Amino acid sequence: MRLRIEHRTTFIYDEPITEAYTEMRLRPSDACGQMCLSFSLTTEPRGAVMKYTDRYGNDVRHFDVLPQHKRLSVTAVSDVLTPSELRDDEIALQPLDEYDYLAPTHYAPHDDAIKRFAQRHIVAGNPFASAMALMNAIYAHMDYKPGATDVQTSAVEALDLQAGVCQDFSHLMLSVCRCSGIPARYVSGYLYGPSSTADDAASHAWVDVFIAGSGWVSLDPTHNAPQSEKYVRLGVGRDYGDVPPTRGTYRGNAEETLEVKVSVEEV
Repeated sequence: MRLRIEHRTTFIYDEPITEAYTEMRLRPSDACGQMCLSFSLTTEPRGAVMKYTDRYGNDVRHFDVLPQHKRLSVTAVSDVLTPSELRDDEIALQPLDEYDYLAPTHYAPHDDAIKRFAQRHIVAGNPFASAMALMNAIYAHMDYKPGATDVQTSAVEALDLQAGVCQDFSHLMLSVCRCSGIPARYVSGYLYGPSSTADDAASHAWVDVFIAGSGWVSLDPTHNAPQSEKYVRLGVGRDYGDVPPTRGTYRGNAEETLEVKVSVEEV
């Protein structure tokens, strides 16, 4: 599919602030069969936008707004071609990647409850069948319930609540796969669908699992389905902490309010 994404983020402060430094991971990746045809990111107040590539190969745009302000608006517009499924020719992981994608994290710990859940669904000697069974089990166990969790919720907490949003489904999938010896990474992106032009409902997260000898397979435990042409990949990492769409800091004592509006349309 050819999709156009507009992602608008507005930072609002109740008092003037200065020296606002912001990083944004909003450019669709050129990887896994996906191609970003165009990308622009503009700020208001206007300023220079710089970029670098992070440890996981993600495009990061960053900028400083030094003058005093109470409002900052950032608009990212992308055109992207998506494949029908993930395409990747990596059949063996580098040692550092293998370590990162098997190690526990704050969001995806190796907790006893996680291990017990995973053990009930593992298919001995078959990592791919195990990953599919774990995805099916998470989908059956969890209810999609916005507001049940927040951005800091871990996989253990989500498992106990039996509810959450795509971030929680994905962190639980990371935990159970890694506890089972299956390398897994978090994917940040968008999902095109009927509600994906209304607000930030288009923002999404899912998981890649690595099957030795075959490569990466991309699975969405929130929808109990593999990645399709409706998915747009922004970045990958160990968990959400590596690929937040927005991260930053500022000088001042003001309270910040964040407004996000995302639309994804077929073109």
